[in-house]
Amino acid sequence: MKAIIYRQSGPSSVLSLEDIETPLPGPDQVRVKIVCSGVNPTDWKIRSGMTIVHPHGFQIPHQDGSGVIDAIGEDVTERSVGQRVWLYLAAYNNPYGTAAEYCILPVERTVPLPDNTSYELGASLGVPALTAAHCLGGNPAALKDAHVLVAGGAGAVGHYAIELAKFAGAKVAATVSTEEKACLASAAGADLVVNYKDQEAVEQLKNFAPKMDYIVEVAFGTNMEINLALSGLGTKIAVYSNETTDPVLPIRRFMVTNASINFVMLYTVAQHDINNAINWTTDALTRGALSELPIHSFPLKDTAQAQDAVEDGLIGKVVVTP
Repeated sequence: MKAIIYRQSGPSSVLSLEDIETPLPGPDQVRVKIVCSGVNPTDWKIRSGMTIVHPHGFQIPHQDGSGVIDAIGEDVTERSVGQRVWLYLAAYNNPYGTAAEYCILPVERTVPLPDNTSYELGASLGVPALTAAHCLGGNPAALKDAHVLVAGGAGAVGHYAIELAKFAGAKVAATVSTEEKACLASAAGADLVVNYKDQEAVEQLKNFAPKMDYIVEVAFGTNMEINLALSGLGTKIAVYSNETTDPVLPIRRFMVTNASINFVMLYTVAQHDINNAINWTTDALTRGALSELPIHSFPLKDTAQAQDAVEDGLIGKVVVTP
């Protein structure tokens, strides 16, 4: 099979297109013929060595994807050959990520993809949607009539945080940095979209809700003052991304708000909580409540350019097609 391989961490030039033997699934594994491979910031960060995770032998990148199961391993009963699926954390502790014609992965990291759902949307879920659901507490029933602030509402996690929160019955505000991003956040269903650079940003948000119940945060340091202004008793702040420098936390000022701050890294989230996020995402997907961002598609041979595009902040969702 054709696959993108890297054997050492570094810039995107360490990626190469190679022909390797098509693997067979082992016990509790399935093999998926990949239709779309989703590219996330975590993919280029891992490849570059930022996360101090280095390949052992070889690594096929990309955590997310979609396709059709074409072989199942011993003891697999919950999936079948020919079934459409979307994938998450495919390359976590596994050399076979989704940037290839085929992917081998544990069966629990596959989720049925409805027949009326595009492979592009399936490949867009994974890390972004599950992270969003977990940041929102994992329980959609708790969000009914809650006030939610999504920072970075045009990003992949922000996009699904808006859609999942709205699906659960929440009132959602989003912050963005440009008019183009504002249009995307509005299209996702945000009730209010604010440019966080505006001098009146906090005032606009406080008019929407004096206190937020949930804040989904992509840039904790940059948005510190906004978070402080909108936090109060019971506010839950979930931080899922890090900035280039660690912010200084004003502990006393946060303490008096009685808010809680939760740091989220999907790789180490308990499987029970991931399952809750999958159930919420699946319910929303089945009911047509989830959509993909504008798709930018690259052929498999151009995976390096695809990862560079994500690193450079291309607006929308980047996918690779074998």
